[in-house]
Amino acid sequence: MKKVKHCLQDIRVLEVGQVLAGPYAGMILGDLGADVIKIESPDGGDSARRTPPHFYKGESIYFMTLNRNKKSIVLDLNQEEGREVFYDLVKTSDVVLDNLRPGVPEKLKINHEVLSRYNPKIISCSINGYGSDTPDSHKPSFDLMMQAQGGGMSLTGEPEGPPLRMGVSITDHVAGIYAVTGILAALHAREHTGRGQKIEVPLFSTMISLLSYEAGFCLYSGEAPGPVGSGHRSLIPYNAVKTKDGYIVIDAHLPKFWSALCQVLDSKALTGNPKFESLQARNTYRKELLEILDEAFAKRTSQQWLELLEANGVPCAPINDLRAALNDPATLALNMVVDIEHKGVGLTFKAPGNPIRMSESRGDKFSSPPLLGEHTENILKELLEYPDEKIQRLRQQKSIR
Repeated sequence: MKKVKHCLQDIRVLEVGQVLAGPYAGMILGDLGADVIKIESPDGGDSARRTPPHFYKGESIYFMTLNRNKKSIVLDLNQEEGREVFYDLVKTSDVVLDNLRPGVPEKLKINHEVLSRYNPKIISCSINGYGSDTPDSHKPSFDLMMQAQGGGMSLTGEPEGPPLRMGVSITDHVAGIYAVTGILAALHAREHTGRGQKIEVPLFSTMISLLSYEAGFCLYSGEAPGPVGSGHRSLIPYNAVKTKDGYIVIDAHLPKFWSALCQVLDSKALTGNPKFESLQARNTYRKELLEILDEAFAKRTSQQWLELLEANGVPCAPINDLRAALNDPATLALNMVVDIEHKGVGLTFKAPGNPIRMSESRGDKFSSPPLLGEHTENILKELLEYPDEKIQRLRQQKSIR
């Protein structure tokens, strides 16, 4: 059988995306081979193009990292003429992806009910804050608000410390992944029904879903858990430990790993102590156990402990900063730092790769992020087959750029 070069090579996506959640979803679809056309506004396009702190020849590294494998066309969707171009693109596309505030697609007349008139097979996916039919649907919504209101910040940080935001925009990223999941499911369903459908992925729902077992504990007990630092509410030892010169993490909560850790530490306070024989017992005497571990791990350096623990089969890892993580042998072996050529500015830059590894098709498509409006004329001429006169008229009307 013939191999498919890229899984989604016959899928076209129109991305009306800004900043992170929508563009991240579009990037994943592009990595998997989809033809992603980024629809940008005439007032500077995606605001991520202006996001500091790092720029190269006026192009934001933030934008570059999230917008590979895309083409850019500038359309004024506030103008009827610009919308007509968009509708023509919808007729030849499979997916429309946006992360606009609820009500904005309706205002622009690019909501699913309108688009399905032009293409009954179109799949519309909207990432928004609180959903389109909730009391909070009108509120501005960013990752920080979602982590706060959705309970995530209450679980992050040290006990008795201030609430902390996770270091990456977790709800934006995971909402993008959920959007891709929904789109792929809708594409599969379309194979059976012949019809597209509307998908909605609220950021707030995403945060609530990530509460997972912590939500289960709270719903069962009625108690609101607080942060546990680097540890785990159920599993111990499963946390960072302070060594002679820094920190490492260990996970020895399973019996065979606990036994191996006790052997490595050779501690009379641990070996054979009924307080620590079972996971339940270790949870009961958690404070006492952590004090013993702190005293034991302070005797050697991080590297000495890592070598000793690994040699005895105890799960452990260094706590890398980003430079170390991005240069870790595992990162490089998995091809998770890739070189991407930005043809528009003559720069080859490095970015995180695609973690999806497939045996029968490639997942390593990494083409240049687009300059603003770089592909407008090509798309209108080659894809929509507009004559030069029409393109010139649209340009004079400032419907395109």
